[in-house]
Amino acid sequence: MSHAKPTEYRLSLTADLNRWRTFLTIAELGSLTRAAYFLDSNQSLLSRQLNALERECGSRLFNRTGRGVELSDVGVRILPQVQQLLGSAEALQKEIIGDAREPAGQVTIGSLTSISISLIGPLFTVIRERYPAIKLKVLEGSSGQLEEWLNEERVDIGILYRYGTSLSEHEQVLATLDSYLIGCAGDKITSASEVIFAALHELPLILPSPPHGLRGVLDTMARREGISLNPAIDGNSLQLQKLLVEHEKLYAVLPLHAVWSEREAGRLQAARIVSPSLQQTISMALARSKGPSRAVTAVTAQITDLVDAMAIKGMWRLGPTE
Repeated sequence: MSHAKPTEYRLSLTADLNRWRTFLTIAELGSLTRAAYFLDSNQSLLSRQLNALERECGSRLFNRTGRGVELSDVGVRILPQVQQLLGSAEALQKEIIGDAREPAGQVTIGSLTSISISLIGPLFTVIRERYPAIKLKVLEGSSGQLEEWLNEERVDIGILYRYGTSLSEHEQVLATLDSYLIGCAGDKITSASEVIFAALHELPLILPSPPHGLRGVLDTMARREGISLNPAIDGNSLQLQKLLVEHEKLYAVLPLHAVWSEREAGRLQAARIVSPSLQQTISMALARSKGPSRAVTAVTAQITDLVDAMAIKGMWRLGPTE
């Protein structure tokens, strides 16, 4: 009677898949610095790991250049096999975990500050209650930084403003925002519910510095309407804008949710800008080159529900831009 023989694999170089994940990240980003940033590690550690891997391979995998690193001939040759190896390992892990396990892991959100102050607190509360195995990480930055972080997959989810209706296939519109002229308590111009755009003529404003998206749209609209904007000071900080409006009697142009608590407390006033109106959308974008994990899917669903609930309160609208 013959006995079946087990398949024999002699693993050495492929035993530690994390080393090959490091190799792949460096290859795709072309820089140890960017790879360390993405892997939440440090450059010297990655350099040591890469040197050890090259010693075990007996060959250079990268050529060092003045701009970073490039794959050597050997690195180019083995890259597809490394990608296949890591892809198979990830598929195996997902198969083992299956759908029985609750969503778990870290989900990194990139957001503009003005959105974070309204959304992140309630989101943290609901995620902690419903998905205790999910850990949130929040990075705040400008629209340009959010785009970069999404491209580099440093964030899983990006929440940002868009002007117009053109979105990528990785994005969805969450809500529509009207722009408001913000004034101090007791200010006559912002005491009404609405103010025409022409009323901004020569007002002492605090506006974000060019090339900020809102600043560009305001400048274009002012030229079209034949009025002059008077930015008394440029300031991108939301807190600075609100502080100077409240205490120095300047004016700002902001969405209502950015001053929601101050307006409720009677410290600031807000009048919706009309004739013409100035609108933008809140967009939710996902990292472009990978499908969302179960944890990311769970978080995006909760973000959508929270945005809907805040629309009922009046922070923004769910309908399309006019």
